[in-house]
Amino acid sequence: MISQWRLRAAFAARLSEMYGREVPAYNTLVDVSREVNEDTLRAQGADAERLGSIGRVTAERHGAIRVGTPTELRHVARIFGALGMRPVGFYDLREAAASAVPVVSTAFRPVDADELARNPFRVFTSLLTPADPRFFDADLRSRLETFLAGRELFLPELLALAERAEAERGLSDDQAERFLHLAVQAFELSPEPIDRAWYQELETVSAVAADIGGVRSTHINHLTPRVLDIDELYRRMTDRGIEMIDTIQGPPGWRGPDLLLRQTSFRALAEPRALRLADGSVTRGALRVRFGEVEARGIALTPAGRALYDRLLTLVDDEAARRPAADRTEVARGLWDAHVPATERELAAQELAYFTYRAAPDRPRNGTQPPSTIGGLEARGWVVAEPVVYEDFLPRSAAGIFQSNLSGEGSRDTGQEGAAYDSDWLSGAIDREVLDPFALYAHQQNLSITRVGRELGLDIAAPQH
Repeated sequence: MISQWRLRAAFAARLSEMYGREVPAYNTLVDVSREVNEDTLRAQGADAERLGSIGRVTAERHGAIRVGTPTELRHVARIFGALGMRPVGFYDLREAAASAVPVVSTAFRPVDADELARNPFRVFTSLLTPADPRFFDADLRSRLETFLAGRELFLPELLALAERAEAERGLSDDQAERFLHLAVQAFELSPEPIDRAWYQELETVSAVAADIGGVRSTHINHLTPRVLDIDELYRRMTDRGIEMIDTIQGPPGWRGPDLLLRQTSFRALAEPRALRLADGSVTRGALRVRFGEVEARGIALTPAGRALYDRLLTLVDDEAARRPAADRTEVARGLWDAHVPATERELAAQELAYFTYRAAPDRPRNGTQPPSTIGGLEARGWVVAEPVVYEDFLPRSAAGIFQSNLSGEGSRDTGQEGAAYDSDWLSGAIDREVLDPFALYAHQQNLSITRVGRELGLDIAAPQH
């Protein structure tokens, strides 16, 4: 049997190879990311691997796809379930974007620490929201839903193999090869001609809506390597003549530890596509929908830490509005330096970030009584704290990446009330629980505290988040 994690690793590698063929600038992004990681490792030594070994970071990828209906999303969940990936988090990009981005999203990823260490492949998956009247009137919604209902994104054979892999936690060699072939094929860019008039009608609402509902297939929208120094990556890509988006999304580069997630991308490229005209003839055109993203991952924040992050985003917005000539990055950096603890120990003490703990091999052995709190144990050398990597996404950053690569702002009727979508709705739509990322991080932290307590013979209270 080929285990689920090996299927996941093979799928990620094959998807990366396929995307590199289709979007050659992605290969440049991967090459520059590898160079930056190697240089950072030489310069920083072991400190560079504090948030993951260089082997994990080099192999790490996240992809992004977009689908049109709950049925399509349910099929996606089966395919990724075969790879040991579960839906984590709910992201409403309709509210996070200034442009028209009529989607809600989740991310499929491994959830157990050992599975993440083996291969942390993730796929950010967005679902179109035709029921939202701010974007789609009744007539367009009806025609869009009819169009989406008439297409088949995933072959029954692929879904049957996915179901078997999930049930049996792997596949035989022959079945694995067939599954991987069909799964990668499902996310290739289709050569089938696109109805130009239909695509353009949807594009007036949203370029994202056109990319999802204007074609009869789906495709990998972007693929993302991980880099240890995203600011240096941005400089090197620009020096190579690759047009990057204007900013790095997420927290600023600052004097303290890396937190949450920083992302940037090269701009969507004009790719040749076949377009069908009203008279049935086919012409060559070009569409801008796919790009190459890169990410730098930091420490996962607790709900209190995320609340602080969100508050600082608002303060940056307010200050930028008050002083439009100011450098937004410098404004953000100043606010972070003023309001965010600058050390891991302070972050842990204020319960702003998640850490795992292990008994220190050189802990005191002179008969002294150890402290009763995890903070006291860490401060006095009884345990070692290690940061928990943020494995998820930020809605405003995701929307910012989408928005930076759109061909236009689209349109929305702000006089209408938006359709209600939330995590519970999404769980019901795909018949799988959409997991709470905070609960996953807290469990990881608390499990380590329980193990430390058992080893030291202590009853240690876990932090309350």
